[in-house]
Amino acid sequence: MKRYLVLEDGTIYPGTGFGATTATVGELVFNTGMSGYQESITDQSYNGEILMFTYPLIGNYGINRDDHESIKPTCKGVVVHEVARRASNWRNELSLDDYLKQNDIPGIMDIDTRAVTKHIRTKGAMKATIVDNVLPDTVERLKVTELNRAVVAQSSTTNAYPNPATGPNVVVVDFGLKHSILRELAKRQCNLTVLPYNTTASEIMALNPDGVMLTNGPGDPKDVPEALVMIREVEKHVPLFGICLGHQLFALANGADTFKMKFGHRGFNHPVREIATGRIDFTSQNHGYAVDRESLAKTDLMMTHEEINDGTVEGLRHRDYAAFSVQYHPDAAPGPHDADHIFDEFIDLMAANQAARKGSQFNA
Repeated sequence: MKRYLVLEDGTIYPGTGFGATTATVGELVFNTGMSGYQESITDQSYNGEILMFTYPLIGNYGINRDDHESIKPTCKGVVVHEVARRASNWRNELSLDDYLKQNDIPGIMDIDTRAVTKHIRTKGAMKATIVDNVLPDTVERLKVTELNRAVVAQSSTTNAYPNPATGPNVVVVDFGLKHSILRELAKRQCNLTVLPYNTTASEIMALNPDGVMLTNGPGDPKDVPEALVMIREVEKHVPLFGICLGHQLFALANGADTFKMKFGHRGFNHPVREIATGRIDFTSQNHGYAVDRESLAKTDLMMTHEEINDGTVEGLRHRDYAAFSVQYHPDAAPGPHDADHIFDEFIDLMAANQAARKGSQFNA
């Protein structure tokens, strides 16, 4: 079945269709990971985006029930060079083709994905469409199409839910979370309550948390202004930890700025340096926006980590409050586990804050 990948600059790539037959429009982005396609497709940070994999063979180990990062994938399409004819992993339960059909996500294969990636690296991420027929007005209609900006509201839970345990009481504010974040906190026996993205500070503090987690999520952080008021209040009272979009929102709430990157960071081999120690971790990343390094000068934030390749801000810490954030995914699903110690730092920060509060109560 013939299918076409059409970019808003008029570039057209012919290929072969798989997955759902629905035509789709989204921002075309590329992921350089050699594995982890299931986790990436189900990552809510790709909401509204057409996801292209640079690794040439995708689907070779199928889809299983254990590796989902969300229940319902929200990416707009999948672009690959080749789909494996047969999945050969013992955990395989469903082919990639069938999975995309079940979730109404179109795919296109027989594309030179590395050539398309080079094009995006030169021109920047742009809108694209996957269609069965290219009409005379396809490119013009694509150019004037407005992409949905309410992607966080779509990705976040609408109802609070618990994940009970016996350790620290952690409130997780869901901007489009990956399940691997919950898994890492659960490993550390955190008693979790997951709340919608637009939860207020007073609602959070009413749960008497020992700490608050700001999760990853899709889109432009400036499209979620309601979160900034909440962050500015919560960080005064309990330890706060932000990941990815949560990192960007933490920066905006404290007076820094963010910007849209030319083509973003999406892959599992991004080297990040901790400035204080020189430690280098290889990290999993998925973001199209970043914190403006120069904008930190007039804030109470200090940069703790930087991306070695391009110098972008990868970590922040508040000078006065027990609050910090990272741009990468220490939960690393998929990806290397170099940075999972960041979760331990959050646990230690909550323990130190609890001890300090008990000490102040005793002295009083």
